[in-house]
Amino acid sequence: MIFKFLILSDEVENFRREITIDADATFLDLYKAILECTGFSNREMASFFLCDGKWRKEKEITLVEMDTYSDEDSFIMEECVLSDFLEDEKQKLMFVFDYLTERALYIELSEIITGKSQKKPLCTLSVGEAPRQQMNIEEVRVESLSADMGESFYGDESFDMEELDREGFEGLDEITPEPGDGTLY
Repeated sequence: MIFKFLILSDEVENFRREITIDADATFLDLYKAILECTGFSNREMASFFLCDGKWRKEKEITLVEMDTYSDEDSFIMEECVLSDFLEDEKQKLMFVFDYLTERALYIELSEIITGKSQKKPLCTLSVGEAPRQQMNIEEVRVESLSADMGESFYGDESFDMEELDREGFEGLDEITPEPGDGTLY
């Protein structure tokens, strides 16, 4: 069985890659195929995340063993076979390639080809330049400063800054802490 993956970026509009790979290959094999077709370095941490239909991360598969002290299972690319985790077309994955800024490629299992096998992964479509693998710290600062701070930032589309006034806060400026009560003002 062969898996065909479509890979997109939310940073580079015309970036697109398609990789075919045997279903019995590991996530490490897929990782190497992605590095090869994007020009990314293998010196950076990376993880795959299995996602739900709305791109919410569900299960992480890491490049190297992570010391976790939780009850969660730890999955490593080298030990995880694709077909053990993927079984349906349209399954969504994220490939986080820049941990500092949580930048990722978005991957969809676009087709499952039964009755065939493939010795090594193959990039069958390569359109556009891949996003840069790392951003320098100045670019990260500029990007974070340009975040949309509109009304929806507060979690309520109808939030109105004008509604925030001193009413209900009277007397707070008159509070004087008692010595030794542990209150910090």
